[in-house]
Amino acid sequence: MINLEVPKKFTALVAQAHQVAAEIFRPNSRKYDRAEHSYPKELDMLAALLDGMNAAGGNGGAGAAGVRREKETGEGNRNGSNLSTVLGIMELCWGDVGLLLSMPRQGLGNSAIASVANEEQLERFKNRWAAMAITEPHCGSDSAAIRTTARLDGDHYVLNGEKIFVTSGERAELVVVWATLDRNAGRAAIKSFVVEKGTPGFELVRLEHKLGIRASDTAQFALVDCRVPKENLLGDPKIDVEKGFGGVMQTFDNTRPLVAGMAVGVARASLEETRKQLESAGVKIDYKRPALTQHAAAAEFLKLEADYEAARLLTLQAAWMADNRKPNSLHASMAKAKAGRACVDIALKCVELCGSLGYAENELLEKWARDAKILDIFEGTQQIQLLIVARRLLGKSSAELR
Repeated sequence: MINLEVPKKFTALVAQAHQVAAEIFRPNSRKYDRAEHSYPKELDMLAALLDGMNAAGGNGGAGAAGVRREKETGEGNRNGSNLSTVLGIMELCWGDVGLLLSMPRQGLGNSAIASVANEEQLERFKNRWAAMAITEPHCGSDSAAIRTTARLDGDHYVLNGEKIFVTSGERAELVVVWATLDRNAGRAAIKSFVVEKGTPGFELVRLEHKLGIRASDTAQFALVDCRVPKENLLGDPKIDVEKGFGGVMQTFDNTRPLVAGMAVGVARASLEETRKQLESAGVKIDYKRPALTQHAAAAEFLKLEADYEAARLLTLQAAWMADNRKPNSLHASMAKAKAGRACVDIALKCVELCGSLGYAENELLEKWARDAKILDIFEGTQQIQLLIVARRLLGKSSAELR
């Protein structure tokens, strides 16, 4: 049974992450928001910190936590790398989500590798920074509609296509590229390939200018006859129509709770700053009185806190389930949907409650409101998450419920 308090063995980890957020991320937050596309060199010394967080659960190797489905011996609850990573992310994003996304060796591609790579690949890609390239210009949220192709030619796959919105695409050493082995075979032919930076035919097209998370680079790539060793295909190279593309989609079972954790961290930062501003204005928040009998701002704050708590608990549950080898696709989507939307609603309402202090650059509230929106979009939009939840609850396939 899940206990939603912080496990004792992670207490020091959470405290350390909070210290980094308070002493490194917060002081540099505005600096790199203004200096878009500048690499935060302060993060180099901190890279080992997250390596240690992931190793705490014994699931390291690729640089980030992953959801692996091998059977385990023994009984009882396991609090491992997924829960520890989510707890650390919550604290670090309380500091700055853009800087967290800029941490070396902690890219979403690392989670993909950790989730589906074999032992040889885990070792070969160990301690390397990996981004993940899924989205294409014509298929934003429908991952199954990608058109980038991979054709086997001797000992290499030849990749052709275009990828957009690749987080840490310029800075990462590796990019996990989703491509199809056969467009006519549908979802089952979609596989993920590890492409090393500098590979001929893999070209950076441009870096995006963004509303938020400006400390993190977001890249567009073109793949033109890009030759990738066949050993860099993650998972089974066979096209199994019955299995579909569950292997590559398994990555999302891990990364969606991580993004939900980012949203929880930003929401908490917004609430704490708003509480401070309300109290300085003489607005008292009383948990012993009904909300309707209190100041309107206090009543609104209590509602936002309840929304935050629901998102936090769903996120912890999804991570705990992954650690305990329980199927968590439904819960990962529920956590991502709730936390992403709650974060946006909370950040915007906090700006409103704080008035001019929330809208100006004197405080970080306006920045958090801008950062929040991406957390409701990437790793699957709000609408896609709700669609996945509906399919799972109703027992419908993607063809039956679109």
